[in-house]
Formats: sequence, C-alpha cells, structure tokens
Amino acid sequence: MLVEYQRRRWQAASEAAQEVDDDGREDRSPADLSLSEQLRDLDAAAERAGENIRQRLARMPPANALMPTALGNALRAGEIRAGERYGLTTLTSWPRIFPQLSQPLAKALAAARDALDTAVNLCYSFLACAATMGFAVYDESDKWWLPAAALAIAGLAYKGAVTAAQAYAQLIHVVYDLHRFDLVKALHYRLPRREDEWELFQRISDDLADQEVTLPYDHGTSGPNERDRCT
Repeated sequence: MLVEYQRRRWQAASEAAQEVDDDGREDRSPADLSLSEQLRDLDAAAERAGENIRQRLARMPPANALMPTALGNALRAGEIRAGERYGLTTLTSWPRIFPQLSQPLAKALAAARDALDTAVNLCYSFLACAATMGFAVYDESDKWWLPAAALAIAGLAYKGAVTAAQAYAQLIHVVYDLHRFDLVKALHYRLPRREDEWELFQRISDDLADQEVTLPYDHGTSGPNERDRCT
C-alpha cells in the first residue's frame, strides 16, 4: 500500500512536469505577444515550476524501483542513478570508486552520512519515547501532550533524515561525475573517447558483476608488454 502511495506521488509529479512542458510550448497569439513583459513573467514562472517538479522527480527512483517510504526512495535514487547515467552499475562499482575520492569530497560524504545517521537515530529514539510515554500516561489524559510532542519531534527528525538522504545521494552523483575516470585508471584500462564512454563503463560493470569480459589493459609506459587482455 505504501509503495502504491509513492507510485501515485511519482505519477502525479511526472504528469505535472509534462503539463508544464506542454504549457510552455503553446503558441502565443499576436495579441499576447504585445504583452511582452507579462509573457516573460509567465514563462519564467512556468519554468521555475517545471524545474521544481523535475528536481522532485530526480530525487525519486524510477517507478519500477519505488520504495514504501520517502527516506527509502531518496536513498534508492542515489543507489541506482549515480553511476547508471554513465553506464556504470552503482552498487557494484561503488566499493571500487570510493578509494579514488579526493579528500574534500570524502569528508563531505562522511559528513552527509553522519547527518543522515543522526537524523534517523533521533527519529527512532523519539518514536520509542512516544510509544513508551503513550503507555505510561494512557490513563492520564492531561499528559497526552507528552507522547504527542515526542511524535511531532520524531516527524521533524524523519523529515530531516529525508533531506539528509537527498544530500547524500546528490554527493554520490558528484562522485561519479568527478571520479569515474579515476576508476578506469585504477583498473588499468585505457581512458575512452567521449563516444566510447558508455560502452566502456557497461563492459566494466559486466566485469565487476563477474561476467566474462575482455578489455585491454593499459599500464602506461611499463614496458613492451604493457597491454594484456583479461582472461
């Protein structure tokens, strides 16, 4: 049921984005064109609305991979989109690309993960407090505000956890933007041309998934046998 709710949210956002795009493509009559300033304002507002909706969709996984909760969807979006944009499978390539991170990016990633863990722990803690206090003051109606307050704080902590998860997922995208070629060099493969990038990363993903792949090694200037083939 929760997955279906998330799917309806995804569908609504997708339809809203399509409507904004369609509205932006509507033809203007000559009478409308005389109101240039108003048209510019309307176009700018429509563009902002469309961008907001597209950002919401980008923070969610595809419809066939939706999770029951907003937190799960925020994390899943990072897990299955960061490397896939370049042909890399994120889950299998992440342990190999992580050691290639620059120190500033590694620190930012650790800080984002700490913020996520803290928010999740706070949410669970206040949920437990709300349940405990609910039982404790069950017969004291004048104190029902205590579990209600704990539940409200748990809700705020959960919202913070979703925001932290989105920031963490965004940093995972940055890792692949900046360090995917460092992964290629670390595996001793030849750097691809732009038109060959997708194919190379797909073959690397197959290799990391233990499928049989033959890729030429490139060991730089180590000697005449610098290029071998995977067996």
